[in-house]
Amino acid sequence: MGEFEVHRVRFFALVPAGVRCLACSPRADRLALGRTDGTVEVYNFAANYFQEKVIPGHEARSVEALCWAAGERLFGAGLSGEIFEYDLAGLRVSCCVDGGGGPIWSMAANGSGTQLAIGCEDGSVKLFQVVPGGIQFERNLDRRKGRILCLSWHPSGTHIAAGSIDIFRVIDVCSGQTVKRIMVNYHVQKVKRECIVWSIAFLSSGTVVTSDSFGRVQFWDWERGTLQESHTVSTSAVLSLAVSEKEDSIVVGTSTGATYQFQLLPVKMGSLEKRWVRTKPFQHHTHDVRAVAHSPTALISGGLDAQLVIRPLMEKMQKKGYDAALRKFTFPHRRLVSCARKARLLLFQFSQHLELWRLGSTEETGKDGEVLPLCRMPEHLLQLKSKGPEHIYCSCVSPCGSWVAYSTASRFHLYRVRYESNSISVKKV
Repeated sequence: MGEFEVHRVRFFALVPAGVRCLACSPRADRLALGRTDGTVEVYNFAANYFQEKVIPGHEARSVEALCWAAGERLFGAGLSGEIFEYDLAGLRVSCCVDGGGGPIWSMAANGSGTQLAIGCEDGSVKLFQVVPGGIQFERNLDRRKGRILCLSWHPSGTHIAAGSIDIFRVIDVCSGQTVKRIMVNYHVQKVKRECIVWSIAFLSSGTVVTSDSFGRVQFWDWERGTLQESHTVSTSAVLSLAVSEKEDSIVVGTSTGATYQFQLLPVKMGSLEKRWVRTKPFQHHTHDVRAVAHSPTALISGGLDAQLVIRPLMEKMQKKGYDAALRKFTFPHRRLVSCARKARLLLFQFSQHLELWRLGSTEETGKDGEVLPLCRMPEHLLQLKSKGPEHIYCSCVSPCGSWVAYSTASRFHLYRVRYESNSISVKKV
């Protein structure tokens, strides 16, 4: 093997965006992930969780909720108050509809994928019909005071549970009226702070599961309005909750970076009576776990530390192997660094700007593994800011270093870079 030098690049100051929401496609084994900068990524379960699509973000389009509907159609909503559908072939937003209720905090699709329910800032729950080519407003459901932070459909599609501050409501979809209103902190003595219902799930048995800012996971009989079980899992908030398809396992994420699993287990061996038991704690994140998902064979969590963690359930695995390994996705899967070999330049891609650097050089020689001192330090030559709200999708620098190009979802930009004695000039082509 010939001799070569390795330049350790330590000046790419990339700060990845945190994970805001997750959505599992029940039919196609795909996972949609939304980040805090509006970027949406799609992972394929069947291909070892390969990241097959990335839809770049937009400054005016935050993503608070994602859901799959009508088969393989992906919808998103955010604080801009709009519902948008993603074109998974063109990697862009194909259509956009105003929700009509201010910022949208939550969204959920019914079991058949034909209707979308959104929870708005003004306290309203709105229904939209999924039609070919987009969505169509259907009607408003009962509106009450307080923003709707989380939504969940009953598997039959007859009722919707909506979580807010201090309460959650159960709404009859046919009549559009609230049929039950339950205070989540009525049994707590001398409560001086509000209790935020961060996440909610409606089980087919009629049980409503909530997670709140008091660190509790609670199970409610909504028809009687009574609390069945309450589990305090953290001293801080429980931010996210997801239920398995068979409704025998629940995963929750907390603001301390921990995730917990609950399982529905018999009280005694051979007994028909079952209770929810906290079985497995995990600490894979350093910041808030804002989103969790439950696949048939794994617990999936995403946090503000930008990590996507997939922990397989060993009892669901037929044999040990690659599929049973813990996966942590920390670094971006797409290329963010471009190299101009002849000019010894590196181009770094950020969401809304590019940085051009010249590598340092050395005149020393040494043995294998030695660190050589630099006679010329790395030099920051240029920062090129993109215009408009769209984020940069891809970028490249020519081998000679005289051309820099980048692209957004709708535009391609090309620049000519000229290097003079003590200055650099950039001209848009």
